[in-house]
Amino acid sequence: MTAMEKFTLAGGCFWCLDSAYIQLKGISDVTCGYAGGHDPNPNYESVCNGTTGHAEVVSIEFDPEVISRETILDVFFTVHDPTQLNRQGHDIGTQYRSAMFYETPEQRELFESAVAKANEMWGGRVVTEIAELEKFYPAEDYHQDYFANNPTQGYCVAVVAPKVGKVRQSFAHLVK
Repeated sequence: MTAMEKFTLAGGCFWCLDSAYIQLKGISDVTCGYAGGHDPNPNYESVCNGTTGHAEVVSIEFDPEVISRETILDVFFTVHDPTQLNRQGHDIGTQYRSAMFYETPEQRELFESAVAKANEMWGGRVVTEIAELEKFYPAEDYHQDYFANNPTQGYCVAVVAPKVGKVRQSFAHLVK
């Protein structure tokens, strides 16, 4: 059995990333949370008011023999716009920044290669930050599997569902 791996990624609202990744083969778990800031006790309210420095992130646990590391990162650059600084659409603030948090030098190299590849696709305008993961803070329980539990909620219908659909279409061969 292969060892599971984890990537911690930020690409706007964590509900979008969570719902996009959890539908794919090889993904065993996606946990919404916070990372990249200075507050040792972040919560949704403090992160949203922009004083913690944390981004909304997902920790993705996956089997690299079922879904490759590169595919995980291709999904990342498909599900959000990495050229928008500190925002995704109408979600504005540093908590919505595009970021990749590495845990090993190998992950850092992989993330740097993925950003270079994305820069080719996005005309050199990618603003995705690459930083060391100091600590991952799980988000409150009600944020976990939010789209699955609230598919008719307004934000889910208008913002999350189209992103889930885009990933389903672009990566149809990997949908569970």
